[in-house]
Amino acid sequence: MTIDIQVQTQSDRLDRYLAQELPDLSRSRIQHLIEQGQVQVNSKICTSKKVAVKPGDRITVEIPDAQPLDLQPENIPLDILYEDDSLLIVNKPAGLVVHPAPGHAGGTLVNALLAHCPNLPGIGGVQRPGIVHRLDKDTTGAIAIAKTDFAQQHLQAQLKAKTARREYLGVVYGVPKTESGTVDLPIGRHPVDRKKMAVVPVEKGGRSAITHWRILERLGNYTLMHFQLETGRTHQIRVHCASLGHPIVGDPVYSSGHSVGVNLPGQALHAWKLRLQHPVSGEVIEAIASLPATLVTLLEVLRRRTTTSCY
Repeated sequence: MTIDIQVQTQSDRLDRYLAQELPDLSRSRIQHLIEQGQVQVNSKICTSKKVAVKPGDRITVEIPDAQPLDLQPENIPLDILYEDDSLLIVNKPAGLVVHPAPGHAGGTLVNALLAHCPNLPGIGGVQRPGIVHRLDKDTTGAIAIAKTDFAQQHLQAQLKAKTARREYLGVVYGVPKTESGTVDLPIGRHPVDRKKMAVVPVEKGGRSAITHWRILERLGNYTLMHFQLETGRTHQIRVHCASLGHPIVGDPVYSSGHSVGVNLPGQALHAWKLRLQHPVSGEVIEAIASLPATLVTLLEVLRRRTTTSCY
């Protein structure tokens, strides 16, 4: 696939500029393409990520076809919220990795999808067939899968244009001082612990990340919150909540040292509602994923504690 871009904004470093223009590609993926000679600036191959580009420059990016992985269909049950010939929306349980990666060669959502949809392997490249957006391993809830190339491109365009609406529910430690707010802080790879994400300035590789939040219920020293994403960075809600001083309950990475006394499989974060336009009919599809039993139990326990402490 070839992508042509005309630089229209202020001067910037090549890899940073492309990371902003091509949000579906990671910064490391872009840097790798540059190193491989897959990027041209003004018709000349550029192998340095530090080259400055300026308004008027033309950039050409060649993205090689994905190399096949040996993915096997697996009969893993799916909680299907919506399905037709173009689109599938499932309610992902905690503990289910979305696509194969080092350490998770099988038992993933992709393996389950290959068994459920035999024609899926050719959709959007075989490394992550049909996957339009991501959910962390222990984040539950609604996730969309494209069943045709056209649907894949259409749904990804909705996410980029911010017309698709993703809403989450989560329980955090503490109580925010205001009823609602917006976190607008760039997110990038943690400078020391490369397995974590962090708030990182744009000039140091962070990418724009915006999360809108509001309080739904105060539960003593805990709060049930509603989140709406404008962007979809890795661990976005988890990092932004930690930056507020109110990390997600049960988050093993960003809320170290906190305990709620309820056995949770991971962070208490749930992709509750997914609203998008059907890629063929244009109809608005709204899928609501029921809360997992562990999150229901957590809320019941916190409500009982809150009621008891009032007497």
